[in-house]
Amino acid sequence: MENTNEMMIEFDSRSCNEGFARVAVAAFCTQMNPTLEEVADLKTAISEAITNAIIHGYENEIHKIRIECKIVGHDLYVTVIDHGKGIPDVKKAMEPLFTTKPEMERSGMGFAFMEAFMDEIAVVSQPGVGTEVHMKKRVGCGSSPFA
Repeated sequence: MENTNEMMIEFDSRSCNEGFARVAVAAFCTQMNPTLEEVADLKTAISEAITNAIIHGYENEIHKIRIECKIVGHDLYVTVIDHGKGIPDVKKAMEPLFTTKPEMERSGMGFAFMEAFMDEIAVVSQPGVGTEVHMKKRVGCGSSPFA
């Protein structure tokens, strides 16, 4: 039987909780024996997804963000869920340098970083309903060139 495990956390959409989210997901994946590079990649992608939910999804209002994680063998699945304003054009939003908040000096690279640091990413969003960012990372199986 393949190794599987799941966890969920929910927290306020406050920027101070970004670090908590990063560490919680990283701690959960330690059972997969990740490399330091894999942990760093994962933490970066989680940070970007949480920041997007706080700044773009909830526009700095305080609501809930949920993270669901599932381990299946060497694959870690992470979903970041908000019930914020949603994204009218996901394809456009995922273009590098696209931002809806240029006045906040946002770089528009959040989704590009998530794509770079994870093996797969899919974004499902509906205006007025919210956004789900689904990410997958192969972990702890010598995928690093230094392993």
